[in-house]
Amino acid sequence: QVQLVESGGELVQAGGSLRLSCEASGTSFSRFAMGWFRQAEGKGREFVGAVSRVGANTYYSDFVRGRFTISRDNDENTVFLQMNSLKPEDTAIYYCAGTVSIYSADYYSPLNYNYWGQGTQVTISS
Repeated sequence: QVQLVESGGELVQAGGSLRLSCEASGTSFSRFAMGWFRQAEGKGREFVGAVSRVGANTYYSDFVRGRFTISRDNDENTVFLQMNSLKPEDTAIYYCAGTVSIYSADYYSPLNYNYWGQGTQVTISS
């Protein structure tokens, strides 16, 4: 059984930074491409970004490209989301997820992910 546990969410002011972490257990972490999604209150779950299995490739949504950076440490079974220049509209619950798919086109939809964490709340004040 794969378990994903996010951490690092908190309340910060607009313009600030946060680093989210997602630690995996119960599996060979490098088998999975990892994604980050977010869900604001009253909205659907949307793609933030993803990183390939060995970290060679990253993918971002347009609204975070240039502000957020995804990385992973396969030795530590952890994926990170560095978020800079935060805006109030970034407020959401952030989820990490793992997929066994090797096709980058699959990374953008939550339907293609096999495992999910419980989420961590990020709140950006104006």
